[in-house]
Amino acid sequence: MSASSLHASAVRLLESWSPTIDPERSLREAMRAFLDSAPRGCLREHAPGHITASAVVFSHDEREVLLTLHPRVGRWIQLGGHCEESDDTVAAAALREAVEESGIPDLTIDPELYGAQAHPITCSLGVPTRHLDLLFRVTAPEGAVPVRSAESTDLRWWPVAALPDNSDVLLRR
Repeated sequence: MSASSLHASAVRLLESWSPTIDPERSLREAMRAFLDSAPRGCLREHAPGHITASAVVFSHDEREVLLTLHPRVGRWIQLGGHCEESDDTVAAAALREAVEESGIPDLTIDPELYGAQAHPITCSLGVPTRHLDLLFRVTAPEGAVPVRSAESTDLRWWPVAALPDNSDVLLRR
């Protein structure tokens, strides 16, 4: 578990991902180039930008998605956050973040890359940076009840077909 294992896992994810639309192919190549130039680019200390681990959490029946109203972003987004050196892989970081932010134990993660996004943000570093989100599909067990953490203004299930207007979440079916 180290910056190098996180970096290697991010590279593997991007190499094995086959996006179907041009903007996603372009983002994949930009992220691969970023990682080629940033050996510690999976850690928040890398101020120009860093890989982050995100979890799109679906209900057991896939009818709902769990979103957080992020206090810094001000929109409804997927769960996730910074990778830590104690995370072996980016997928492990996404699962850790999903459990921490949802309060739901026994989440199941698909270890393949679900998608990617890039966002300019002023995160906990206190300076403008860029989050390069690697997204994973996560499924909650039946009857899962989320518990809002201190990292969220609000946390709730939303019907996949009726997301809030101020949401920013990538959904694939």
